[in-house]
Amino acid sequence: MELKYGLEDRPGWGEMLLFGLQWLAVTVPSILIAGKVIAGFHYDDAASQIIYLQKIFFITGLLFFGQVLAGHRLPIITGPATVLLIGILSSQGASIDTIYTSVFTGGLLLFLMSLSSWFKYLKKLFTPRVIVVVLLLIAFTLTPTILNMLMDTGGNASPSANLIFAFTVILLMFIAGRVLTGIYKSLIIVFAMLIGSLAYILIFSVPSASTIAESAPLSLFFSGFVTAPSLDIGVLAAFLICYLALSINDIASVQSVGEFLQLEDLTERVKRGISVTGLGSMLSGLFGVIGPVNFSIGPGFIVSTSNASRFTLLPAGLGLLFLAFSPLVIGFFGSIPSVMVGSILIYLMSSQISAGLMLAQQTLCLNSFDDALILALPVLMGVIIAFMPAEVTAAIPALLKPLLGNGFVVGLLTVLFMEHIVYTN
Repeated sequence: MELKYGLEDRPGWGEMLLFGLQWLAVTVPSILIAGKVIAGFHYDDAASQIIYLQKIFFITGLLFFGQVLAGHRLPIITGPATVLLIGILSSQGASIDTIYTSVFTGGLLLFLMSLSSWFKYLKKLFTPRVIVVVLLLIAFTLTPTILNMLMDTGGNASPSANLIFAFTVILLMFIAGRVLTGIYKSLIIVFAMLIGSLAYILIFSVPSASTIAESAPLSLFFSGFVTAPSLDIGVLAAFLICYLALSINDIASVQSVGEFLQLEDLTERVKRGISVTGLGSMLSGLFGVIGPVNFSIGPGFIVSTSNASRFTLLPAGLGLLFLAFSPLVIGFFGSIPSVMVGSILIYLMSSQISAGLMLAQQTLCLNSFDDALILALPVLMGVIIAFMPAEVTAAIPALLKPLLGNGFVVGLLTVLFMEHIVYTN
């Protein structure tokens, strides 16, 4: 395919700004969705939730510059890691300091791993079948969280009204995805979030965004550093497993774009990209927010825009930094109804499942009944743990709760056991 702008090309200022706005439009929803879920998990007041979102915008903006100029140096967007979302949501009962000390430690180990020879051994654990299971587990183990968001009756909506509204939005998003092409198709989530939120607010009456934003003073932006490190071995162990999956996600993202652009120095780009991701997680741990990951939507975006210039991500980075210091704008974003976030998560997780099934087909990794069992048991185990009653989870010993109470972790450990021990060649 012939591209208008190659990796090292620098478009004019007008086109640079336009491409940057497009990258920004694709990045913002990922930050809002993950950030809103976790902010609501940690805090009850709107001001603290907005500050949490501001910090994620700030760190993500910095990482855009770090990756484009010194890391993998590819047109790849960065955002909150969904796999760490699983770790955070499963760490019920642990303090915020404990959770984000683990995020910092995971980032440190990821950075050190990128500098060592361990990296090549880690890649061998994640065979195509294991990666397929990881993609499926992320979607299926988020189902309880999505269900809770759909049942959120903020305003005057009943649970049944929420379900009808959510299913209508989801169906319209898929219809739009079938009809639209090019950049318009890549902006479906943005359009759905804006139009759907406005419709929900008008129909069911929710608090005004301006009121919420006014409760988040800018002076508190840098509050909440992890000044008192708190280490819990069980929580840390669960996060380290999540970071194993995150590292593979990072590798896959860099390699997919690098191979698409037919680059020859991929090994070095992967190492630098992982290094910056590790440093980003360390910074996130200090700020008390979720860590980052490189997203794998790069090739699709490059094809739709005929633009592979890494420099067009820099205006998007500036936009993220601007949003970080704009509590009023964040307030409007933070007022997005939970039902809309849940609906968009269903849309995204459907794509996640599709990606996993397509990978299985492309790699021909499911050629027998036994191969399918390696996929089936871990997914089933992960779903069972994810929907386990709260009283059962509470009865698990505190040291083991982050492991045995985490559907993603249980599923991942199961597939590694099945792949490398039970059905090893």
